[in-house]
Amino acid sequence: MNAWLVAVGMLSGLGLFLFGIQMMASGMQKVAGDKLRHILKVLTGKPVIGVFTGILVTVLVQSSSTTTVMLVSFVNAGLMNLSQAVSAIMGANIGTTVTAQIISFKLESLAFPFIGVGGLINFFGRRKVYRYMGQTILGFGLLFLGMITMSEAVLPLKESEFFLSMLVKAGHRPLLGVLFSALFTAVIQSSSAATGIIIALALQNLIGIESAIPLILGTNVGTCITVLIASVGASLSAKRAAFSHIIFNVFGVLLALVFLKPFTFLVLQSAHIVARQVANAHTLFNVLNTIIVFPFFKYFVTFINQIAPGEEKIVEMGPKYLDKRILRTPAAAINSCRQEILRMANMAHDMVVEAVDVFCNLNRKKIPHVLQVEDLLDGQEREINLYLQELSQHSLIRQQTTSISGMMSAANDLERIGDHAQNIVHCAELVMEGKLQVSEVAKQEIYGFFERVDCMLSKAIKAFAEENVQLAMEIIREDDFIDEMERILRKSHIDRVNRKECVPAAGVIYLDVLSNLERIADHCTNLAQMVVGEF
Repeated sequence: MNAWLVAVGMLSGLGLFLFGIQMMASGMQKVAGDKLRHILKVLTGKPVIGVFTGILVTVLVQSSSTTTVMLVSFVNAGLMNLSQAVSAIMGANIGTTVTAQIISFKLESLAFPFIGVGGLINFFGRRKVYRYMGQTILGFGLLFLGMITMSEAVLPLKESEFFLSMLVKAGHRPLLGVLFSALFTAVIQSSSAATGIIIALALQNLIGIESAIPLILGTNVGTCITVLIASVGASLSAKRAAFSHIIFNVFGVLLALVFLKPFTFLVLQSAHIVARQVANAHTLFNVLNTIIVFPFFKYFVTFINQIAPGEEKIVEMGPKYLDKRILRTPAAAINSCRQEILRMANMAHDMVVEAVDVFCNLNRKKIPHVLQVEDLLDGQEREINLYLQELSQHSLIRQQTTSISGMMSAANDLERIGDHAQNIVHCAELVMEGKLQVSEVAKQEIYGFFERVDCMLSKAIKAFAEENVQLAMEIIREDDFIDEMERILRKSHIDRVNRKECVPAAGVIYLDVLSNLERIADHCTNLAQMVVGEF
């Protein structure tokens, strides 16, 4: 047996397998539209619905780790509470077993037809949806081709006494098999890929179900590492979501080891082919684990809160003040909408502060929160506009009609402020990824300019909240000063670049940040003009 050829074959097959999953998931997401985040945020109100939502989204993204990382980021941004995240995590564990079920069937003959048909559709499709469908089919084909490659690569292992003896030990010492599989899954960060390798071994009759079950159980522990990494530096609530995933999976594995013989018997009854038994073991474990824990769902969430104690301010998801029941009373509806816009304004303000901190201090920890709040601002603007459009259908006096128009503009300006904060974060990412050096002078200038813009934004929010026309006029007059300050800083920085005191690539990013801050000031002026025009 040539160990080198086996290793190369396995790596090649694994690469094709992972690339196929990625391409298939990308195509399915694009066909479904960019609504996965919205699905997760909206359809997790009740635990049962949350479980099925987790299954659906994980089938689409083909990765429980991806789904769980999304959930952790939502909790970190306050877009989802712990109970919602836990229910969806349970569903994600079940959803990830779909890939194993697909590859456990002997569908190798479909690999090349899928690659051919998918490639042709992707290349010749005129509409985007057709190209995305072609990409999905092509991904399926590459996934099967990866399985064929891995299965053929492991065939020489039948002659390896060392490998066979290791499998026997895994069967006799289940805990050893679990630990080995968990470590391997943590390294490659894909339980689907690890399960695919186990099924490839089963297809060549290199592994029996007694040895396969501990390895399958181990993949459910190893997949938690990705979520654990995502929770580093995140909020307390996000850490709780990550801990819930780890504790849920580890508890299930320990329970399965205690009842290993009955579980193995159940798996043996599910199919006659070892590859199918392996896939069924993966599915049965996650389904049974959910069924066992689900009746104690509230106690499980309470337990997670106890092992990670503390209090944390949570940003409420969705609109807080918009109440359709008061639409028939326009004055009350307008007032509630003003409260929602004020809430949106404070979130946009905090987002700008965090974005500048990310750029000036290269603070990676705040990036996920800034990006998630930007999503929330987009949703708030949409909800506010829909509410105001519905309100405009009622009988209104001229002043109320003017107020509605002004508030629509205000919501749009606040959403645009969020976009500019997001742009600043992207600039910071470019600096970090390119390992560029932004001079201390440039950082000080950015921060000094930000302080003036921040002051302007605070005044604009106060003017809106207090309906203060005099303060609004002060903001409008200040806009010219901000424009002049931006022009001076821009010229000063270009001079530094010309004197080679600053790297040109970093200089371009500096100017981009400066421009985004200046545009934030423009939107503050728009808010002030709305206050002046309305009152």
